[in-house]
Amino acid sequence: MLLLSLAITLCVVAWGYLVYAAIDFGSEARGGESQAWAFLGLACLGAAACLFTGMILVGRLLRAAGIVSDPAPLADEPTITSYVDLPPRISPGGLTDEDTAQLPTIPAPRHQGGKRAAR
Repeated sequence: MLLLSLAITLCVVAWGYLVYAAIDFGSEARGGESQAWAFLGLACLGAAACLFTGMILVGRLLRAAGIVSDPAPLADEPTITSYVDLPPRISPGGLTDEDTAQLPTIPAPRHQGGKRAAR
């Protein structure tokens, strides 16, 4: 856990330095130095990478400390990709789901016109 804490601290310090450098390169680039735009882009990418890595390490530290646990494994149930794969269920009266299922209703098409169309 100590190693993770040190790595998180290093990522946060590097992120802060790169953000400060990006601000400095941005002011130089607006002043007319064309190379500063490339350094600005690199500093922004580095800052984003440091922040992302630090957040991943925070998650690992929380898991190592026992504050957050690993997700529970999924049950070994077969996955159903469509309703076609399901066997029909038989109700107590001997009818299957296909016999008793209600069909979906499709709304009637709306006709264009009416009071608002006449205005």
